[in-house]
Amino acid sequence: MEKARQICVFCILISIFSLAGCSKENEDLQTQQTMEEQMSDADAQKAKTGQAETQSAAIQTEETEYMTQPAETATDETPEEQTEPITVETDWSYYFDGINGAAVILDTTENYCRIYNPELADTRRSPCSTFKIISSLIALENGVIQVDDSTREWSGEIFGIEEWNRDIDFSDAFRTSCVWYFRQVIDEIGQQVMEEELSRLSYGNADISDWNGRLNTNNGNPALTGFWLESSLLISPKEQAEVMEKIFGGKSDYSQQTIDQLEQVMLLPEQNETGILIYGKTGMGKTQGIVVDSWFTGFADNADKRISFCVYLGETDEKDVSSTKAREIAIEIVSDYYGF
Repeated sequence: MEKARQICVFCILISIFSLAGCSKENEDLQTQQTMEEQMSDADAQKAKTGQAETQSAAIQTEETEYMTQPAETATDETPEEQTEPITVETDWSYYFDGINGAAVILDTTENYCRIYNPELADTRRSPCSTFKIISSLIALENGVIQVDDSTREWSGEIFGIEEWNRDIDFSDAFRTSCVWYFRQVIDEIGQQVMEEELSRLSYGNADISDWNGRLNTNNGNPALTGFWLESSLLISPKEQAEVMEKIFGGKSDYSQQTIDQLEQVMLLPEQNETGILIYGKTGMGKTQGIVVDSWFTGFADNADKRISFCVYLGETDEKDVSSTKAREIAIEIVSDYYGF
């Protein structure tokens, strides 16, 4: 009996230890599972974070490559930058001998624009007969003047300049500055084409509103006046030189035939021995019989380069203010300039 009771107690103890061991084993197993789950969650989070960082890095790399990639315009098709000529104020007063005037030489080879009397050089005045360069250019380009068949018939009206009182061709009309000839030419060009061409050249104020020249109180003869003669059209000496550069500077929009034909009538007959060729046109305007505007504008060549120029003379008391004097001053300045 005693032995049986001992065996029973022993069995109970074994059961208790077994249950305790199972509980411990289950607890250890749960702990292990919890740790594994936490590690799994951490790894997953780490992997997710790593993936996000990789994607972010990829986006940043793509953005960097986009930002640093050259723009499509930065290719061989990119136009060259244009550099404005450097303006240099120059004392040419000794050529003018007290005459109120201005002078401009535009030298694109050296990239300089030399100016005497800048304030006056920027002042717009009537172009007068220097405009015959422009009307000739437009007429030649548009077939209004055919050099081989350019003679126009004289009306028989007696004009103050004897050389105008005859049938006259383009070359002689340009040389003698025959107003009635170019009045006809300009009317045949017409207002629309004239407006387009002056805009194309950026010619002064490009104002041709007084087409028939009614604002010109100095001359009431319809054959001898127009918007370019002391009327609505105005241009400065600096702009004159710039327009000459646009036409004759080597990058003209006009045909070479037109340029060649115009150069022939603009070439001065009196050339010096230095090899300088000077091309230009005079212009002169009066108000109440007094000369108020005198011009000579054009361009010049030697073996090395071409320059554009303009000399302007304004009203000056007790001084010889004329287009002839403007031409003389221009020839002196241009000739000396090439000697620099």
